[in-house]
Amino acid sequence: MSLQLYIGNKNYSSWSMRPWVLMTQAGIAFEERMVRFDSFDADSSFKQRLRGISPVGKVPVLVDDGLAIWDTLAIAEYLAERFPQCQLWPAEQKQRARARSVCAEMHSGFTALRNHCPMNIEASLPDIGRLIWRDQPGVRADVARLCGMWGELLAAQNRRQDGQQPLLFGEFSIADAFFAPVCMRLRTYALPLPADIQAYVDRVTALPGVQAWITQALAEADFLDFEEPYRLGR
Repeated sequence: MSLQLYIGNKNYSSWSMRPWVLMTQAGIAFEERMVRFDSFDADSSFKQRLRGISPVGKVPVLVDDGLAIWDTLAIAEYLAERFPQCQLWPAEQKQRARARSVCAEMHSGFTALRNHCPMNIEASLPDIGRLIWRDQPGVRADVARLCGMWGELLAAQNRRQDGQQPLLFGEFSIADAFFAPVCMRLRTYALPLPADIQAYVDRVTALPGVQAWITQALAEADFLDFEEPYRLGR
């Protein structure tokens, strides 16, 4: 039986983007099951569709021969074990520990950025971004932490790779998939970034797996007002 990945709307669902990009970029075949957001009430079509698939009623969910994995970190770890040839984590032990640390930080942190800058790939909201940057110190703190984290990792890779332009741990890894939705937020709201960090955002955006997600997100043409606090329509 093939792997099945249950996801939400590509334009909005940042958590769904992580395993989808990871599997697509790594060449892991799967069957996509898109569950459209309508609301998250208990009686919503979204919740009804996931009933019996995920005990928490959220996406993403990876199903492999009847086994459901419903957390993005758990999905990433499962895929790394299931497909060791894809080298989804860095090969070196200390680098793996660092990669797991930054993914866990993403998983539980950056709440101001996530709350004030919801992912919306189709939109371009630089004016809103300027207001958020002016008025939300938590967003500024989250972006400063991202810049410090990414800058340190990229500088280490540049030292190791003779000036090449790498991803966070050299080659594509789970860490880059985890931060891909953050890159989408930074683009949508045009938040100010140093040149080296902007270049990393551009490299992530250019990855074939990310480009495929963006293309399909733009094709959805689905406006959900509860996902768009800054607009009345597309």
